[in-house]
Amino acid sequence: MALSRKTRVRLLLITLLLTGSTVLLPQAATPSRNPLVGLWGTDQSFGPLAGGTLTIDGRQAQWRASIAGFEVSMEHNGKELRFSLPDNLGEFRGQLDLTLNTITGQWIQPAGVVNNNRYATPVRLNAVDKSVWTGVVLPLNDRASFYVSIKPEPGGTVTAIIINPEFNLFRRRSYGVIVNGSNVTFTNSQNPQDHFSGTYDKTSDHLSLGVLDSYPPMLFSRRDRGDALGFYARTPDVSKYTYTEPIPGDGWTTATLADVGISEKSIAALIGKILNADPTNNPLDIDSLLIARHGKLVLEEYFHGFDKDRPHDMRSASKTFAPILAGIAHDHGFDLGPSSPVFSLFPRDKPFAHWGARKGDVTLKALMTMTSGFACDDNNDASPGNEGNMQNQTAQPDWYKYTLDLPMAAEPGGKHAVYCSADLNLVGGAVAQATHTWLPDFFERYLARPLQFGIYHLNLMPTGEAYMGGGLYLRPRDELKIGQLYLSGGIWNGTRVVSNKWVQQSTTAYSIFDSQTDYDAPHEYGFGWHINLLRADNRVFRVYSAGGNGGQIVMVIPDLDVVIGFNGGSYGEFKKWYRWGLELVPEYIIPALSRNEGHNP
Repeated sequence: MALSRKTRVRLLLITLLLTGSTVLLPQAATPSRNPLVGLWGTDQSFGPLAGGTLTIDGRQAQWRASIAGFEVSMEHNGKELRFSLPDNLGEFRGQLDLTLNTITGQWIQPAGVVNNNRYATPVRLNAVDKSVWTGVVLPLNDRASFYVSIKPEPGGTVTAIIINPEFNLFRRRSYGVIVNGSNVTFTNSQNPQDHFSGTYDKTSDHLSLGVLDSYPPMLFSRRDRGDALGFYARTPDVSKYTYTEPIPGDGWTTATLADVGISEKSIAALIGKILNADPTNNPLDIDSLLIARHGKLVLEEYFHGFDKDRPHDMRSASKTFAPILAGIAHDHGFDLGPSSPVFSLFPRDKPFAHWGARKGDVTLKALMTMTSGFACDDNNDASPGNEGNMQNQTAQPDWYKYTLDLPMAAEPGGKHAVYCSADLNLVGGAVAQATHTWLPDFFERYLARPLQFGIYHLNLMPTGEAYMGGGLYLRPRDELKIGQLYLSGGIWNGTRVVSNKWVQQSTTAYSIFDSQTDYDAPHEYGFGWHINLLRADNRVFRVYSAGGNGGQIVMVIPDLDVVIGFNGGSYGEFKKWYRWGLELVPEYIIPALSRNEGHNP
């Protein structure tokens, strides 16, 4: 019996369903996908031009230096060596050690496109022939990367979140995206004055966006999980975190977490939160997390493209180095101590503006505890000593003189600390004046070399002296050493770097900062160290820390014999990164080890 057409269709549908085949039925038309939706990225290095192998040839009466294709004559006066490249492309200042037949010095790179300052980087040259020395110059890379995550929204609109890992320039703000032909406009709905534009080339599938002020548009290409190194915490994706013991080196001995009585489970939970955080709304924009216990490095994890050899901007966490240098100078017999009057150290800067009895009472201790009394408040844009006001003005390039000429706002040496970067920078100036030594050389000889630092970069003021108010680029492994140095009473690997007396003085509370947020209490301050009380496991722990914008934290917990180091990219998002030390440490790290504290394994 012949089947009707209707019956045959029904049997066919039943057969297809039973065999798992797909039936293609007519569907309503769907709107075309916006071509900009997706993840875009760019990564550009702007130099510097000069770097690589540096050769100094002293075989002729006129010594010569060559680097990056340049060859120039150089000055040499006994042990002192200097040369500069044309057009201020670089400068070298060094000393010849006749006993070791080596040259040590500093390479000074020019300000760049995104690195606004000059930086000094240590260089060591070894003899390769009679009166010929070579070494490698590794300047700070002047780089910037940007990621644009564009997503569709209900109603057919699209929005973009822009992430800049190095400087957090866009603070993860949300932008509406309007496409008009090949032109693309990004506008912040919360602030219409915040906008920028670009173009989209459909043929090449590239975006060109003006994301850097006064710089030509940058070319963006599509990215995914495999090639967005600074966007995701780890690239490629890591489905499950696996702990591994750090690799020994740089003066660190290592051990496992278990070796020093730390629970791996709690630490793994914290790292899991870092790995799984939403990149476009990230409360844990952490670039590195390191832990040392009982003098051994036991945890070393990096995120967002960082690794153990890449220096990180310490921002204001590097303020702590200024009092350390002052202590070292004091220990080596230089006429400098907490009670030293500051203004007498700068006789060439006389006369001083706004002079009065209160200025004469400013001591080194007042600077180190941020109680100078200067009209200097980094949290007040109208304050004449505000760091931004000092650095943006051009009338006085000598920032020591600028600070010394500030009016007074309070009696020096009080209990109330006012956050003032110029105070700690002036501590560095006091060290330079008392020792008659250029700070980068003093830093290298008395601190970096004994602590076995790798590559680092000291930012310089317009005068060429090191700025000690913040901005040192240092490897996370080396950052952690300053905490371990103080926890060990001033000793690193058996070498006395700074006296135990100075360590004890530095970590004593002298002044108090007001609450910084709505979730913390007032905290104390020593010589460049923030002092807090952390509550965890029904105990209260006294901790001291170096802290800087974006999440640069070196925290010491003496009762647990532990040092914890964070680096982060949340610049300008104080309420976000400030929680890391105050909340993540007591929630995840202290519980992992506080029940096992007290003795070396």
